[in-house]
Amino acid sequence: MKKIFMAALLLVTMIFAGCGGGDNPAPKEEKKADAEPVELHVAAAASLTNAMNELAELYNKDNPNVKIVFNFGSSGALQQAIENGGETDLFYSAAQKQMNALEEKGELAEGTRKDLLRNEVVLIVPIDSTKEIMSYEDVATDKVEKIALGEPKGVPVGQYSEEIFTALNILDAVKAKAVYGSDVRQVLAWTESGEVDCGVVYATDAAISDKVKVICAAPEGTHKPVIYPAAAIKSSKNLDAAKMFLDFTSSDAAKAVFEKYGFKVVE
Repeated sequence: MKKIFMAALLLVTMIFAGCGGGDNPAPKEEKKADAEPVELHVAAAASLTNAMNELAELYNKDNPNVKIVFNFGSSGALQQAIENGGETDLFYSAAQKQMNALEEKGELAEGTRKDLLRNEVVLIVPIDSTKEIMSYEDVATDKVEKIALGEPKGVPVGQYSEEIFTALNILDAVKAKAVYGSDVRQVLAWTESGEVDCGVVYATDAAISDKVKVICAAPEGTHKPVIYPAAAIKSSKNLDAAKMFLDFTSSDAAKAVFEKYGFKVVE
């Protein structure tokens, strides 16, 4: 009887082992553990605010572990923050000047810089303006008492504005009427409120407002091309994740979002 009992016990043990006991590996179908959470700090020109916020939402649908923290402002201020050691994984500039400065100082991750977008510079007035401003040249006339411009040392749209008015030979007259904003969105806000007679912004900023109207684009050849470069920052603590988001902002899905807000994607 003892031999029969031991044989039966061995048979039961073998059956349970064949059915996949607790020591067997988990089935291949078992869901993988969630990816480690990542926080990306993205410095981006103020004119990119709407598009980048929408892109972050789109990106998070497939990458829920990535939290994107934006710092929007003038490209010059963002450049200085990066140079001073501010935590930044990616930089999206509204001009080449600021990106060039960071590259010269070795701040960019090698091989990540790319020209991403194009924009236009336009002259705008409040929607209810009665000033009959018809051109950039009119800024130098009695039709304009105040014009809002970006601060030219650190705000790219301000740099482009000075190039335009220099090319038209009216820069000194315009400077006498200028109030300077800390970024392009401040220029837009002053024009929307009627605190100034007109302002110079990007076409994409004018497009998001129903409180201003566009008078005209800058005359051809009066300023450098408005190119938005982007790059990962060398000191990033999450460089691989930063490169992945940078690649995403060059994808077809991102292209559709940028074009929705009036940007032209560099091919």
